Amino acid sequence: MSEPIIIFDDVTFTYPGTEEPALKSISFQIEAGEYVAILGLNGAGKTTTGLCVNGVVPTMLGGELTGKVTVGGLDVADYPVREMSKLVGMVFDNPEFQMSQMSAAEEVALGLENAGVPYEDMIRIIPETLELVGLSGFEDRSPLALSGGQQQRLAIAAVLAMKPQILIMDEPTSNLDPIGKQEVFDMAAKLNRERGMTVIVIEHEVEVMARYADRVIVLDAGRIVMNGTPQEIFGRSDELAALKLRVPEAAVLATLLRSEYGLWKGPVPITTEPAVAAINELLGVRNG
Repeated sequence: MSEPIIIFDDVTFTYPGTEEPALKSISFQIEAGEYVAILGLNGAGKTTTGLCVNGVVPTMLGGELTGKVTVGGLDVADYPVREMSKLVGMVFDNPEFQMSQMSAAEEVALGLENAGVPYEDMIRIIPETLELVGLSGFEDRSPLALSGGQQQRLAIAAVLAMKPQILIMDEPTSNLDPIGKQEVFDMAAKLNRERGMTVIVIEHEVEVMARYADRVIVLDAGRIVMNGTPQEIFGRSDELAALKLRVPEAAVLATLLRSEYGLWKGPVPITTEPAVAAINELLGVRNG
C-alpha cells in the first residue's frame, strides 16, 4: 500500500510575535486522490493547515513549527515554496487580487515562465489548461473582463498549468454569486473524479462538502475535533451546533423529523436528493 500523499505528524505551529499556537498537536493523513473538506470558524487554523501543505508555513512566514509535515514524501520544512509548487497548487478567496497580467494566456504563462518552462511547451500547455477549466478561446481576454466565477477558474488554471498533484482551495467562492460558486465546485469535483487529483477545500459551504467530499476534518481553536466521512460528521448536528458550525439543511430537517415526530429511523441524509426521496417514502407510508 502506498504512503499517504499528505501526513501531519503531531504538528504545532506558532506565528511570529504570537504566544498562542495557530495549530496544536494535529495529526492526520490524506490519501492520493481524496477530496477532503476542512471546516471550522474563522481562526480555527484552516488556512494555516493549507499553508503548511504548500510550504509557506514555515519556510516563508517563519514562526515555530514542531512535528512534521510530509507532502509527496518530502518534509516541507526542507524545501522552498517554488519546489513545493510543483506538487501543490493553492487558490485563495479573491481571484481578482491574484490577477496581474493583461490577458488570460499571460496569467497562465506567468508561473510557467518562473519555472523555466520552454516557450514551445508553454504554447501547448496554455490552451490545454484553459480548456480544462472551461475557458477555451479566452486566451486574449483581460482577466478583469471575466466574471467572478471565470476569474476563479482562471486562477485555478494558472495553478493547474504547473501540473500539481494537490489542489488546495481556500474559501474559493466567498466572493462569488451562486452560479460562479457552482462553476468552481463542479470543476474541482471533475478534477478529482476524472483526473484523480487530490483536492482540499477550506469552506463554509457545508452543502458542497456533503455532496462532494470523501472526508471532512473539523478544526476548532487549532485542534482537530472531528475527522470522518460527511455522513459521520454531519450526522452529529448537536456537536456541530455547539461549535457554532452550520449543518446541511437536509440533515437539519431529518434530525427535526426524528426528534419531533419520530419519523426517521435510518441514517440522517445529508444531501437534498436522498432527503426528498426519504420524505416522499415516509409520506407515502403514512398516506397509504
